[in-house]
Amino acid sequence: MKLYGIDLSNFASKCRIVIYEKGLSVEKVNPPGGMGSAEYKAVNPLGKIPALQLDNGQVIAESEVINEYLEDKFPEKPLLPKDAESRAKVRSFSRFHDLYLDPPLRALLPQVFGKKLDDTFVQERLAEINGRLDQLEGMIGRPWAAGDAFTMADAALTPTIFLMTNLLPLFGAKSPQENRPRLTAWWAQVQERPSTKKTLGEQQAAMAALMKK
Repeated sequence: MKLYGIDLSNFASKCRIVIYEKGLSVEKVNPPGGMGSAEYKAVNPLGKIPALQLDNGQVIAESEVINEYLEDKFPEKPLLPKDAESRAKVRSFSRFHDLYLDPPLRALLPQVFGKKLDDTFVQERLAEINGRLDQLEGMIGRPWAAGDAFTMADAALTPTIFLMTNLLPLFGAKSPQENRPRLTAWWAQVQERPSTKKTLGEQQAAMAALMKK
């Protein structure tokens, strides 16, 4: 199998966490020609990352679909609980991440890459991020996001909290962990798990390379 993505991407990173957790042999591949290129759209018509290419040539797009596929295909090291209620709880974190936590951060990324954004727009997005982080503080469990076990909820949150921790100070904003004890405790623990530690190391190296540019 091949995973098309880049190391800094939070969505590609959450798939790598699942891959590392399950001990799967998956080749990491940069999108040929870059995201949105005609060359890459020949692989994934959406032109986005991540995309998982199976050995039979089938391509699965969208990070949550990829992770759900990996869970179904390789259930030996489960990242979803057995009962329906707990599975719904885990999925609610992933949904919260994709629809509410990530978008306001993503809206600020053009400024990281050199485009000046309107100050009012920036402040509105920062306020939205803080509101979402407050919501997350109320949701997050112990010791892992959804409770006793490491799940796809943790895989979804980890790469984005990394980005927020590193990028929000560039906008004069406080750390995501400040005055959020549950998130702080979770973040301290999640950084030490082998699958997340490896992924965060990849993200950190990619961010260092970006900052040099």
